[in-house]
Amino acid sequence: MALRHFGTAAAVALTVGLGASPALAVTEIQWWHAMTGANNDVIVKLANDFNAAQTDYKVIPTYKGNYADTMNAGIAAFRAGNAPHIMQVFEVGTATMMAATGAVKPVYKLMAETGEKFDPKAYLPAITGYYSTSKGEMLSFPFNSSSTVMWVNLDELKKANVEIPKTWPEMFTAAKKLHDNGHATCGFSNSWVTWVNLEQLSAWHNVPLSTKANGLDGFDTVLEFNGPLQVKHLEKLVELQKDKTYDYAGRTNTGEGRFTSGECPLYLTSSAFFGNVKAQAKFNFTAVPMPYYPDVKGAPQNSIIGGASLWIMGGKSAAEYKGVAKFLTFLSDTDRQVYIHKSSGYLPITKAAYEKAKAEGFYKDQPYLETPLLELTNKEPTENSRGLRLGNMVQLRDVWAEEIEQALAGKKTAKQALDAAVERGNTMLRQFEKTAVK
Repeated sequence: MALRHFGTAAAVALTVGLGASPALAVTEIQWWHAMTGANNDVIVKLANDFNAAQTDYKVIPTYKGNYADTMNAGIAAFRAGNAPHIMQVFEVGTATMMAATGAVKPVYKLMAETGEKFDPKAYLPAITGYYSTSKGEMLSFPFNSSSTVMWVNLDELKKANVEIPKTWPEMFTAAKKLHDNGHATCGFSNSWVTWVNLEQLSAWHNVPLSTKANGLDGFDTVLEFNGPLQVKHLEKLVELQKDKTYDYAGRTNTGEGRFTSGECPLYLTSSAFFGNVKAQAKFNFTAVPMPYYPDVKGAPQNSIIGGASLWIMGGKSAAEYKGVAKFLTFLSDTDRQVYIHKSSGYLPITKAAYEKAKAEGFYKDQPYLETPLLELTNKEPTENSRGLRLGNMVQLRDVWAEEIEQALAGKKTAKQALDAAVERGNTMLRQFEKTAVK
């Protein structure tokens, strides 16, 4: 692929030069990713450390844009016959990757065929369940995982004499008090509106987002998030939006600065927000579990993950796959997982790494970094809280958000909005099913 950047004569000369070099024995592994800033530095270090630890393989990481850009580039490259070996794909792209017939090599098959030691039970089930079949067969390799938490401005809560809320009723009361004591534009808010207020809300209360274990057990899943819990929750947000006790902050994470600026003292978003909070917040903060409705039996259940995993692309040689498998074994090392966790704020993916971080006292001074892990492992995942696997998830989220926005603007009732979101979403799922099921 690199030869395309040279003229013909230069390419020939380069090829001849390489032919005389011992470097020809090194098998290159292309790794496409979507990480920037400090997280890009982590990826580069991991590749460099692996390359320095052996002489048979060389992992070459390449930034390919945001998550959607990276996935699209990888699929296009596969169709053109020059896909990378490893591609980082965000969690909502899982169904799309599964449906890309022949484009991927399932991790469980890769590890078995290459003879690499691999025990799926060594990984945290709340994380690996998202990327595994119902039989526990791992399809992709969890890499950077996060979950939804509630970020808290401790200084502002103290000023308003407000306790950190644990339940949604307490949250509404606390937000109203904060609103009346200096936060007239935002008592509380959230990013990722559908992830927080539909996907996580449903899992946290052990109610279905859709049938077939939220799509994990089949593409013929049917949406059903227009039930009593979800409708009640949206109705409350609509009510509080009127005086900005709750104030909508958008479909993605563009509104997160409202927390670090001090405007919104209570804010639900990803635990991966940690780096920005640490760098930008001029106040004491923490992160606590998502609120829950105490009248829902068994709540809270467990949360589901965000972030991304590593997909192994199809059509590579046995030698290349051997190198990829060794790299995944390298990433699974306990000390390496602890390093990734501490450096990035993302979660460790193995039980051993989590236990080691705890044993080292890592969470004593930064307890909020354990919060997403405590949520994910709060209880054993159920078919309603293992995760979700819905086709065209990026487009689905836009449709759901559009309907929620209609409710918040007073143009539809909460029930009308969620009914429409379900109906429109099911139409999209049936279209995806036709293309995905051969």
